[in-house]
Amino acid sequence: MERFMLKSKIHGATLTGTELDYEGSITIDQNLLEKADILPGEQVHVLNINNGQRFITYTIAAPKDSGTVLLNGPAARLGTIGDKVIIISYCQIASEKIKYLQIKRIFVDDKNKLKDLKDGNNT
Repeated sequence: MERFMLKSKIHGATLTGTELDYEGSITIDQNLLEKADILPGEQVHVLNINNGQRFITYTIAAPKDSGTVLLNGPAARLGTIGDKVIIISYCQIASEKIKYLQIKRIFVDDKNKLKDLKDGNNT
């Protein structure tokens, strides 16, 4: 049996902008994508903590360390600058391999920089 499982999560990101006149997607700081093991073009679910919206789109890489988290196209109507979001990617994996799955959990501050967690672990 194959299951869809959580693969990666960027938690607590702050929307830095919206761009309605674009074909659609979410633009995310390349550093955050790399730390969360999310590729440009990968499907993600975006959960807006402020308004409860949840939608599916794909990622575009923003310059490294820019702090950018930008909603593009129709998704731009689902959030406003300053909203907190959770960005999630999933994978399909055989049930017998789930025990080897290492979920990446990235927590960010208000500037979309990795939080310095007390235990030193941000994944």
